[in-house]
Amino acid sequence: MTQRVVITGAGVVTPVGNDVETFWANLTAGKSGVSYIQAFDVTDYPVKIAAEVRDFDPGLYMDHKEARRLDRFTQFSIAATAQAIAQSGLQITEDNAHRVGVYIGSGIGGIHTLLENYRVLMERGPRRVSPFVVPMMIPNIASGQVSILYGAQGPNSTSVTACASGAHAIGDAFKLIQRGAADVMIAGGAEAAIVDIALAGFSNAKALSTRNDEPERASRPFDANRDGFVMGEGAGVVVMERLDHALARGATILAEIIGYGLTGDAHHITAPAPEGRGASMAMNQALADANLAPEDVDYINAHGTSTDLNDQFETMAVKKTFGEHAYRLAISSIKSMTGHLLGAAGGVEAIATIRTLQTGVIPPTINYETPDPDCDLDYVPNVARKADVKVAMSNSFGFGGHNASLIFRRYEPKA
Repeated sequence: MTQRVVITGAGVVTPVGNDVETFWANLTAGKSGVSYIQAFDVTDYPVKIAAEVRDFDPGLYMDHKEARRLDRFTQFSIAATAQAIAQSGLQITEDNAHRVGVYIGSGIGGIHTLLENYRVLMERGPRRVSPFVVPMMIPNIASGQVSILYGAQGPNSTSVTACASGAHAIGDAFKLIQRGAADVMIAGGAEAAIVDIALAGFSNAKALSTRNDEPERASRPFDANRDGFVMGEGAGVVVMERLDHALARGATILAEIIGYGLTGDAHHITAPAPEGRGASMAMNQALADANLAPEDVDYINAHGTSTDLNDQFETMAVKKTFGEHAYRLAISSIKSMTGHLLGAAGGVEAIATIRTLQTGVIPPTINYETPDPDCDLDYVPNVARKADVKVAMSNSFGFGGHNASLIFRRYEPKA
């Protein structure tokens, strides 16, 4: 019999709130976290806006000496994990440590550390480069540091699949529990890549919005006047466990994860496959994994980046997968408010999906003003909506053609 897997804890660090309650309140209020970049001087850049994490104090989760030896994305990971574990009530002891694993994805990893030490190398020479530069910058170090901090000795890995990293981490962790490799997995995504070279690279690739004069209106998924995504940063981490394990320790169950699909476009380094072929295959796989019909899904938390091709092809993929039911589905993109959190997006958006199942409120797609004939579904425009959502899908797609779809269900003791 297939093991049921449930979510018992969640934590976030995002541009719209550094805890789940604040994050959710701002999402459902339609509040944007996009503003002018403060991290560095953008005078010479065509893009001057991003969704930065503000008022983040790593000292709430680690001592300041330790924080200095952690890249910003790892600090985010530890903060989100601390929130998730606190909510779950999980105690990791000598008896269960080998059955608790960590799987946190990141698309880029410790780029702050890399750039800082490269500048030290150029300006002061090789002897001044930090001996911690390599362990601070490698993308898997978030999973490593979380396991060290909590003593989790079970499966430990990371996914580096660009903007699908967080979703792949959660999906892979789900499967590790189902096949009996762990009782509990701490899983999600983290990213902190709002730095000069990444902004320049994405900008020169024509991937970013240049709506500099109105930052809060720049990210507008599925709107006819969308002109690119807005870079964001943050982390989203959940505690997942076998249902009987959660029940035995009296944990509060937030939702159940029931389906996971992953595919590759095999098409282009940045552009999605025509007509959303790979995305549709991932959604179909997730439905089959969950043993659901398309009509069983009530809501899709879309990848919805606000780029021309993604939003058009994701819409086509939803139609291909769901048929006529696509027109009855509610679909929204929280990237309209959070910006695009890259490798963290899948983790943060999974948590928004879980909150929708818990609360019966769908966060809106803000800045939706002008319908696009190629994007003609119900995107929950501008205002949050109450709805009886029992089953929801969360999509994530990444450069390189990586596609991931997760399906969550409102928890019912007898499924």
